[in-house]
Amino acid sequence: MKLNLLKDIIMFELWTEKYRPKKLDDIVGQEDTTKRLKAFISKGSIPNLLFAGIQGSGKTSTALALVNEIFGNTENFIELNASDERGIDTVRIKIKDFARTRPIGEGSFKIILLDEAEALTKDAQQALRRTMENYSETCRFILDCNYSSKLIEPIQSRCVVFRFKPLKKDYIKKYLEKIEKGEELKIEEDAIEAIFKECGGDLRRATNILQACASMNKEISENSVLEVVGKAKGRDIEELLKLAIAGKFLESRKKLYNLMIEQGISPDDLLKQIHSRIFELEIDDNEKLRIIKLLADYEFRVVEGSNPLIQVEAFLASLSK
Repeated sequence: MKLNLLKDIIMFELWTEKYRPKKLDDIVGQEDTTKRLKAFISKGSIPNLLFAGIQGSGKTSTALALVNEIFGNTENFIELNASDERGIDTVRIKIKDFARTRPIGEGSFKIILLDEAEALTKDAQQALRRTMENYSETCRFILDCNYSSKLIEPIQSRCVVFRFKPLKKDYIKKYLEKIEKGEELKIEEDAIEAIFKECGGDLRRATNILQACASMNKEISENSVLEVVGKAKGRDIEELLKLAIAGKFLESRKKLYNLMIEQGISPDDLLKQIHSRIFELEIDDNEKLRIIKLLADYEFRVVEGSNPLIQVEAFLASLSK
């Protein structure tokens, strides 16, 4: 019984954690950042750091790899998530108590990693600024956030800022191929393309999509990716638009019902896919502008609570005029 439970736990281990980089050399797509961080390590110390960039670009993984290379253990390190503990008491109690004590062992300083730092309230940020000042000899801070502008200027000025870029397709492909080898999968090229289009440079989301696909089949195709993310095939979206533009409303309506009801594509996702597909159609630029304006109007109506199916039908009817 216990053995089977252990096997289940291993089987459902999150790949985002299983394949999380342990060293700075393993971080993909952020070479300039890792090069500068290695220079700090070579000098035996680091300043306060601020990692800013979109989710899934490697901020937390880079911070953990940095800590691992400096300490090799967790005795002088603590990780907190500001979205869970965003009030001033977190700074006054948890952070301050950890920062004020001397490092354990041979370490010359401690490190506090504060995830989603922009979630801290303004009062908490002011308290954090004072803590960073008062305990600079015994503690260093690594703050990561999506938008550095949401942190007060005194905190930003006390940190060396690193900007994390969305990952390009080649880096995501390289990482997914590493998982493919480790999990004995077979990923088709069009599946990688579909994953990249969906994740938009977010490596965490790309990994989660791949794991969801692999839970159904070891062979990952474009169809399996689209099924997991709830998206339609590009050629189906293109066919829908061409039928409507050509004035064949009833045929486009039939295609719409197939996508939304039989395939289960949500109206929000369908409208977003239509928007991205418009620019690939071989039609006049003025016609593209007309379609985008119509799309914006009907997307707004859906967001405001109107019946999604009726609104998407009305959008197609407007195209067919």
